[in-house]
Amino acid sequence: MNPITTRLSVMMFLQFFIWGGWFVTLGTFLGATFSAAGGDIGQAYSTQSWGAIIAPFIVGLVADRYFNAERILGVLHLIGALLMYLMYSSSGFASFYPYVLGYMIIYMPTLALVNSVSFRQLTDPAAQFGKIRVWGTIGWIAAGLFISTIGWDAQQAVAAGALRNTFLMCSVISLVLGVYSFTLPATPPVRVASQSVISQALGLDALRLLKDRNFAVFFISSVLICIPLAFYYQNTNIFLAEIGVANPTGKMTLGQMSEVLFMLLLPVFLNRYGIKKTLLIGMAAWVLRYVLFAFGAQDSVLVLLIGGIALHGVCYDFFFVSGQIYTDSKAGEQYKSSAQGLITLATYGVGMLAGFKVAGLIYDQYALTGGHDWKAIWLIPAALAAAVFVLFALAFKPESIQRNGA
Repeated sequence: MNPITTRLSVMMFLQFFIWGGWFVTLGTFLGATFSAAGGDIGQAYSTQSWGAIIAPFIVGLVADRYFNAERILGVLHLIGALLMYLMYSSSGFASFYPYVLGYMIIYMPTLALVNSVSFRQLTDPAAQFGKIRVWGTIGWIAAGLFISTIGWDAQQAVAAGALRNTFLMCSVISLVLGVYSFTLPATPPVRVASQSVISQALGLDALRLLKDRNFAVFFISSVLICIPLAFYYQNTNIFLAEIGVANPTGKMTLGQMSEVLFMLLLPVFLNRYGIKKTLLIGMAAWVLRYVLFAFGAQDSVLVLLIGGIALHGVCYDFFFVSGQIYTDSKAGEQYKSSAQGLITLATYGVGMLAGFKVAGLIYDQYALTGGHDWKAIWLIPAALAAAVFVLFALAFKPESIQRNGA
């Protein structure tokens, strides 16, 4: 790798190490340390959605127009380091929640900023960006393996409050990335003559795409599938820890490992089976994953649990990544950015917000003395994902996607 590529790869590694270093174990920490109910855990996880909704305003109104991207990236991570330390120091959920909300509001914009810094420095983004972005996935994996290797997610350690250390660790890494960001290549704002920066960032310009029946079906399905998706992010680490699986955070990194593998296989599936069947495979994987969790929960059948985790690559890549490709194809040159903004707002914003709320309510509904009825909990998102699968299969008409050079 050349020096620029190396520097950008380090940025990506640190960016996603921070996120993977606390977000995966958040629910387990809140339940064990603060005795938080499912509603509180769902509220904490939903800060990601509020961050996704607010992020376009920060990036669109501030970063893209007035400041270098690398500088605002540095400032946001320095503020994030402070908020992470305050989360580490919190004594209860009431004091913790404002800090996690503030943190996610400033963290979610950094996801767009690291992409902006990368794209602006690359001579051939289409060929080079994937090699840089993969270091973000490696960073997430490294965080999970570190937590399990050091033993913070072991049952006795969790009961003793060891997961609190994840916030201190991420505070330090956020401080490092904040300082490091100021050394990145200059990425000045692009002066756009657009009359509606926020309209474009939120994807409002692309609303006219909903007149297309197939895109409307895809859009609705994308929002709905995020409801069962939220169950995975919110409950999986709690579930594995509660039923006594050793090193649950480290085992969950198998999902990111499979994500890298299936990302390589995605073009093959798109070429051979087309966009509809590829999207359906992604949705079917969600159903299968939750069924494996439900029946693996009864006797802690590790092979079923590992199988469910390993399906993450199919679940995410075959629906969300192929969905981004489909959206790009439908939008055309005029609405590419707006269309991606619309899908991001709808999924990570509205869809996940509803999903975390539902997941929290179900978690509380099936609470038992000393644990939860995990089979019942996991069969609910399985049924929801199956319903979306049927809706999409019946309503979406097969079509070809336009690719460069096609």
